[in-house]
Amino acid sequence: MNIQSKLPTTPDEFLRWNEGREGKREFVRGRVVEMMINVTKRHAVLATRLAAILLRQFPYPEFAVGSADFGVRTPAGIRYPDIFVDRATPESLDSDLAASCPILLAEVLSSSSHDRDFVEKLSDYTGVETLLYYLIVSQDDPRVWQWSRTGGGWVGPAELAGRDKCIELPDLGARVELSELYAGIGQ
Repeated sequence: MNIQSKLPTTPDEFLRWNEGREGKREFVRGRVVEMMINVTKRHAVLATRLAAILLRQFPYPEFAVGSADFGVRTPAGIRYPDIFVDRATPESLDSDLAASCPILLAEVLSSSSHDRDFVEKLSDYTGVETLLYYLIVSQDDPRVWQWSRTGGGWVGPAELAGRDKCIELPDLGARVELSELYAGIGQ
């Protein structure tokens, strides 16, 4: 007898259902979507380095900085961005399965994720009420696309290309030098 577990139909059901499962998946528009788990070394280095740079500027417990293992609620469901910065709220718990107040989300671009990152995730992430910045980081050359929330809505993308550029995050009092992010990559 083959017993199938019931698939989740809500974001909360998905978070409980997905906890402890192997592999990577997201919950988008009511459906469980299997995701890529094999990334290049460069992708892993850039994601880790960006998290480390942000971690120095956003200390725990006021902020949580992390990687694709922690969920973010979007209007479409649950996503797992490559990098997140979550601001602590009075309701935040260490046992949470999703960010309570995400303020920055970033994806490292790969050839298979281009359309998803620039179209689907852009739409989903910019619908998150607390989000201030969305970044897409190229793994091919020192290049980042940045969307920023202003009083009038979303602005971007600003394309920052070259090791001499800097990701400015004025609403957070932070910045990321592309020379540090891409040090030793593609030289």
